[in-house]
Amino acid sequence: MSAGAALQEALVAGVAATGLRAFDAPPVRAAVPHAVVELPLLRSWDASGTEGREGRVTVLLHDEGERPERLWQLLAGVEGAMVATPPELKGGWRLIAGQVGATRIRRGDARAGGGLRWTAAIEMRVRMYRVQ
Repeated sequence: MSAGAALQEALVAGVAATGLRAFDAPPVRAAVPHAVVELPLLRSWDASGTEGREGRVTVLLHDEGERPERLWQLLAGVEGAMVATPPELKGGWRLIAGQVGATRIRRGDARAGGGLRWTAAIEMRVRMYRVQ
């Protein structure tokens, strides 16, 4: 299993454990609120005899309403789940550093018959290596 797929799978499970519907790709139909864990953007971080990766992964949260109060609460829970990701991942990968970086919320368009759409993004910087 690739490093990105292992990390994405662990994050989807962690976000889902908060009670929020979580997906590894944008769903065709899903009620709000829900989260999408994007495929991580990783680069080589190899050391002598050790295969490693470092990069960023983004979790997008989608909600609707006049104001994003619920989204702020969901952000706090998802941020906690991201930081609490277990270090042992599938495929022999081990997460050795995970730090939440930028967080932002933006407003989308008004939906027909509904409220405003909101999207929040949380970025996490990661470092991981494959256990030999």
